[in-house]
Amino acid sequence: MLKNFFKKLLDDTEKEVRKYSKTVQIINELEPQMAALSEAAFPAKTQEFKERLQNGATLKDILPEAFALVREASRRTLGMRHFDVQLIGGMVLNDGRIAEMKTGEGKTLVATLPAYLNALEGKGVHIVTVNDYLASRDAGWMAPVYNYCGLTVGLIVHGLSYMERKMAYASDIAYGTNNELGFDYLRDNMVSLAENMVQRELHFAVIDEVDSILIDEARTPLIISGEGDKPTGLYYQIAKFVPRLKTEEDYIVDEKAHLVTLTEDGVRKVEKGFGIENLSDNMELAHHINQGLKAHALMKRDRDYVVKDDQIIIVDEFTGRLMMGRRYSDGLHQAIEAKENVRVQRESKTLATITFQNYFRMYHKLSGMTGTAKTEENEFQSIYGLDVVVIPTNMPMIRKDLNDVVYLTEKGKFNAVVEEIARRHATGQPLLVGTISIETSEMLSDMLKRRGIPHQVLNAKFHEKEAEIIAQAGKYNAVTIATNMAGRGTDIILGGNPELLARREMRQQGYSDEMLNEVTGFNETTDEELLEARKVYADLYQKYDRQARQEREQVVKLGGLSYF
Repeated sequence: MLKNFFKKLLDDTEKEVRKYSKTVQIINELEPQMAALSEAAFPAKTQEFKERLQNGATLKDILPEAFALVREASRRTLGMRHFDVQLIGGMVLNDGRIAEMKTGEGKTLVATLPAYLNALEGKGVHIVTVNDYLASRDAGWMAPVYNYCGLTVGLIVHGLSYMERKMAYASDIAYGTNNELGFDYLRDNMVSLAENMVQRELHFAVIDEVDSILIDEARTPLIISGEGDKPTGLYYQIAKFVPRLKTEEDYIVDEKAHLVTLTEDGVRKVEKGFGIENLSDNMELAHHINQGLKAHALMKRDRDYVVKDDQIIIVDEFTGRLMMGRRYSDGLHQAIEAKENVRVQRESKTLATITFQNYFRMYHKLSGMTGTAKTEENEFQSIYGLDVVVIPTNMPMIRKDLNDVVYLTEKGKFNAVVEEIARRHATGQPLLVGTISIETSEMLSDMLKRRGIPHQVLNAKFHEKEAEIIAQAGKYNAVTIATNMAGRGTDIILGGNPELLARREMRQQGYSDEMLNEVTGFNETTDEELLEARKVYADLYQKYDRQARQEREQVVKLGGLSYF
């Protein structure tokens, strides 16, 4: 049965690839023509495409030329030329489908193709990522391609002012996170005048990590709330009382259902402790007790939340990232604040709410990319009307996927993990170890410290250095422990990433981030300071590239990067 499934999958993939191959051939034939264009001809071509659309042409009519233009713009500005399979990925996205592309196949570059094409309609395109870091990185990285073609690029991340948001949404192509887009939609629905809205119509979206956003987080509610008027003293009172209750005897914990239930003994203790005759007649107290028990028995520090700057900050269960400004509802956040003895903020009341599922279904055209989507195709089709196309890899896949190893106890598992790390580290093979929480990553780090094994830790507490830490995970002898926040969109190069090492040294020499973004560009310039910075970068890149190439040979001989 499994054999038949994989045969059908391969047949479907070949069928889809054949369907798009004819257009790929046309795009390839246009390559010399685009290579002959002057720089000034690129925005002129964009204007020509817009006029053709206004005169009755369709996106399908101009797709080959538009894709060929973007490919050449990318080659000139980034030094990156779209592979044929990436062109197929771009066409799949333009058709309003999901492109399943393996890790490292260049999803960021693929998105430029349908984004440019659909932006020609003048209604705006949103490229959606799972966090601010990726949105900022991808917008800055790909902006030269769009700008070279005469289009504008916006960035929608946390902390923008009203005018900055309005300008970002007015851009031809806007990069942003699912959270920011959803909250902006809610805020727009609360304004009294249409001109005060920041978003335009929801025209076309390309969602990166589409399985995470449209399946895993589909029912996650985005909530805008206002401050309530209930006093906060009761939360502290309950936070002191709850630890006196005993698990199993006074309350039952159901972790799977995320519920805590008082037993009869527990109810009697609450009634005695708060001087009341019947808890069921005091529904507000019963609710507060329940939330206090949840905070005490279910919500774990450094797993579900962190305490930072005297505030409780939620850790996203799917990405492992800190969710700044987000709060649990129904008094749970206040119960955790009281438990951790930080200032309890007043309970809020819901003013507006929407789920990601309902928000993204409002787009006229929706598409997405991920490394794993085919297994969830039924859900994508039934909920969003999206089908999945598996895009073949540009190079043969040589990664070895080994069987899972299961242990009877957590202690046995972690002892085995440390032994395996020690064994591989002794050979120099780089290791990347994925964990599900901050707590687990720090526990594993302590175990490695006791064994004297040098390593890097990446979790929501140290997210500022994410790209740098993950990008160097492929260096000889490197050991990296990361929560599931990591690995989203960061290229791990065996032997190390010379670009990031060169940029890091230039930053230490005093170069600004703005200048560092310019030094890797290909645009012509007469700015002497920038030309000098590019020379410094080129020299440093060469130095680190030589080192990385030597290390890469060693790492490949050892079996490449080991990940578990």
